[in-house]
Amino acid sequence: MRKQHSLLYHIFVFVLAQIAWLMLLGIWIYWYVSNYIIFEKVGDQLSPQIIYEELNVLAFVGGIILLVSISFGMSMTFRHLNIQLKLTRLYDNFIANITHELKSPLSSIQLYLETLLTRDVPVEKRREFYELMIKDAGRLKNLIDSILEISALEQKKVAHEYHIYKMGELINSVVLASKEQFKLYGDEIVIHGQTDCECVVDKAALKIVIDNLVDNAIKYSTEKPRILIRIFANQKYFILEFEDNGIGIPLKEQKKVFSKFYRIYNKDIPNVKGTGLGLYWVREIIRNFGGNISLSSEGKYKGCAFRIELPIYEASKKRYINKLLELTKRNTNQMGNSDE
Repeated sequence: MRKQHSLLYHIFVFVLAQIAWLMLLGIWIYWYVSNYIIFEKVGDQLSPQIIYEELNVLAFVGGIILLVSISFGMSMTFRHLNIQLKLTRLYDNFIANITHELKSPLSSIQLYLETLLTRDVPVEKRREFYELMIKDAGRLKNLIDSILEISALEQKKVAHEYHIYKMGELINSVVLASKEQFKLYGDEIVIHGQTDCECVVDKAALKIVIDNLVDNAIKYSTEKPRILIRIFANQKYFILEFEDNGIGIPLKEQKKVFSKFYRIYNKDIPNVKGTGLGLYWVREIIRNFGGNISLSSEGKYKGCAFRIELPIYEASKKRYINKLLELTKRNTNQMGNSDE
């Protein structure tokens, strides 16, 4: 996300705009008063053809420059104010969503604990309660971990484990794990294609990318989810295309969905909850891999198609990719030294 300026910056721009305005006003007052005094004193002695060209041009040009400066300064101030207001609204929505996401499993855990404490629960039912509480606790942990992970990602404090992988094998392994995690069966998720190209990625981070895309495909489907993943490569990039049969994303929303805290409300699926961080997290991970992600959707109920491009190790961006490997090596050495 674009870096936001501090409040001091906006105050500084506003003050400069006011100073420019006062300077303009002062110059025009000076010009008018000076000419008025001159013509009051000697106006009847001057020829009507005499005009103070230099003073007039200076005042005119100076006034235009200052007016442009004022307009630019004020427009920048209001532009950044508008951005801050939008961020505030998104942040408020995020707080409301995250509060609900935290409150729901906590309330569930509290209810089970109170039931176990106040009633004589049979052993089998008690075991079921324990399993449900563990599941809810896992939801809480995953949510908190994701927020902390995104914060660390933005501050470049994530200890990634970058290695060289054959992408065909890796994608099949990651998708299989995601398939089991989300309990997808048969043709609900299918992989087409194969490639032996190699890329430098973090396997755990790539799993987060696939999990978020699969989770969105499930949440935003009004029927049985069908996910198609195609993998192939060209001379420079490994390419993964992820298509689902969900409700789709309107054209005007397609660029916004990768923004932090941004969520789309759809009246057809009003109960879908989330933090607005999933696709933002996906984009940041792919960017850290040196790749890019794009989205297309043909319209309502026509699903979404994500396209991920990652640089092939031997073909492109080798300097940056080697930097990722060096970062992993350095992190490993630091962990080894701390253990000693």
